[in-house]
Amino acid sequence: MAFRTTSHNGIPIHHANHLIATRRSFYWGHNTVILFDHWPGNNPAMYALAIIFVFCLAFLVELLIGFEFAKPDATNVGFCLFNTGLYMVRAALSYMVMLAVVSYNGGIFLAAVGGHAVGFLIFRSRAAR
Repeated sequence: MAFRTTSHNGIPIHHANHLIATRRSFYWGHNTVILFDHWPGNNPAMYALAIIFVFCLAFLVELLIGFEFAKPDATNVGFCLFNTGLYMVRAALSYMVMLAVVSYNGGIFLAAVGGHAVGFLIFRSRAAR
């Protein structure tokens, strides 16, 4: 099977914007796309904001995992719905962190791992208790 050298609209695949979407190895640089189209782009300030955003998302995931509630009785429907909603939020945030890491940007990867590590240290480790 031959590899295509042009996209469906005739633009060469090695074009810079298309290259961002097809990277499959870690790289270090602020010219990237994370979670949303054209964000953070090639603006270093927006890249720094993206790193902080991913760190906070990973930190928030660990905060939500750290919640421990008493076992609900079978008749407490409100408690079960609250736990289900909390689980849905935690799952959605976890998937957003995963999608950010799939940008293959080294800084974003380190921010996600750092957010999880700091959140674990504060909310779930024995050292925090």
